[in-house]
Amino acid sequence: MAENYIKRILEANVYDVAVQTPLSAAQFLSQRLGNNVLIKREDMQPVYSFKCRGAYNCISKKTPAELAKGVVTASAGNHAQGVALSAQKLGIKATIVMPRTTPEIKVASVRARGGKVILSGDTFDEAFAHSQKLVAEKGMTYIHPYDDPDVIAGQGTVAMELLRQHSGPLDAIFVPVGGGGLAAGISAYVKYLRPEVKVIAVESTESACLAAAMKAGRRVTLPHVGIFADGVAVGQIGKHTWQVCKDNIDEVITVTPDELCAAIKDIFDDTRSIAEPAGALGVAGLKKYAERAGVKGQTFIAIESGANMNFDRLRYVSEMAEVGEGREVILAVTIPEKAGSFQAFCNLLGKRPITEFNYRYGAHDQAQIYVGVKVVEGGKDDLLQELADKGYPVLDLSTDEISKYHIRHMVGGHAPESVDNEILYRFEFPERPAALLTFLKKLGKRWNISMFHYRNHGAANGRVLVGLQVAKADKKELKGYLTELAYPYWDESDNPAYKLFLK
Repeated sequence: MAENYIKRILEANVYDVAVQTPLSAAQFLSQRLGNNVLIKREDMQPVYSFKCRGAYNCISKKTPAELAKGVVTASAGNHAQGVALSAQKLGIKATIVMPRTTPEIKVASVRARGGKVILSGDTFDEAFAHSQKLVAEKGMTYIHPYDDPDVIAGQGTVAMELLRQHSGPLDAIFVPVGGGGLAAGISAYVKYLRPEVKVIAVESTESACLAAAMKAGRRVTLPHVGIFADGVAVGQIGKHTWQVCKDNIDEVITVTPDELCAAIKDIFDDTRSIAEPAGALGVAGLKKYAERAGVKGQTFIAIESGANMNFDRLRYVSEMAEVGEGREVILAVTIPEKAGSFQAFCNLLGKRPITEFNYRYGAHDQAQIYVGVKVVEGGKDDLLQELADKGYPVLDLSTDEISKYHIRHMVGGHAPESVDNEILYRFEFPERPAALLTFLKKLGKRWNISMFHYRNHGAANGRVLVGLQVAKADKKELKGYLTELAYPYWDESDNPAYKLFLK
């Protein structure tokens, strides 16, 4: 089967719209993993993904009669942009059916290239069904996003380039998989020319259709598909792609959304590019493979397949990246409900940066805090042991889905009636090591802290919201402490949101 694609790939017509993308050395990742890591930068295509290769090759090979009524496709976004660009280049009409869940940046990009966008359904499969209805009703020519020999051949030009760019020792190539077009094209070409090189497919755990097919020995349909990695949110591997992948893919690795977020950060650190979740699959799989195999000194190539991500998703990605890398630990810790207990806890943490601190007074004898702590790789076990040795009841929430996505934003609530004389202050202080500990040393031993929220957002200033139980007679003394602290602060005791939800 692979042999049938070599001639197609060599004759593929892609460079009217696509460019030969660089193969970049990932210096930081190479040092961390002890292997030579290279990244194939398909994010640098005119549509910020490899998809324009297959789309243009497929469309350019259609007859004038097939193109006369226009082309139509279904896509979560990247293929859609490739079709729109190709149609614009060839002067034909293109209709793109996209799931309603498609990131707005992809929808806008398709429209900017002259494509007519129809939003239909919440998944690719639903969008695909609508596109087939247009084919039946209007006779339009369908351009499949992955399951077409000409599309597969176009994507295979990625392999043709990277083997020219790197002719030396090569141990494995890590390829993102949605419907399988890229994996089929790359594996067919690589296994024909360099069969000793492993081609490893990487899927999201939320849409691992190739892994399921490999396990079953046949194509299967997933009961549910998650859309965090929307570019690969496909419920079933393609017919053509399956025929190639089943014989030429050496292994399938699945990675979690948290691991994808960590890989996005790794790619940024090395290339200053921001991959979309699907675009980071190759790097995430490479990291997982290197750690599991324990190999050193090998050469790996990861395909960075796309960079079409809405800007507003970056906040979530940045928060989850440290968790996905194992460099942030999220804990529920029980400490004594008394003045000075916060400081004692922070003293135990030492110089480990605190990324988040949530607390609301709940009982007279014990305080339950939600805390995020940055650790070095492998440092979580040391931290948990230190807390246990000091007698702190602790629960590791780092991998708990509810805690990561919901509880961290819901910690708190109204204070019980026993909390009296509470004053609410908002503080800003320079984001530097021990700044939070300095704050607690000034205030935490003298007055009871009845509420606390802090989150390190990577900005120049840290922001703290704190409730203090201060008797009227002590307010003058408190003012002196605040002056000595020298951090900008605001009295928020009359804040209406505080009165509604926290007081």
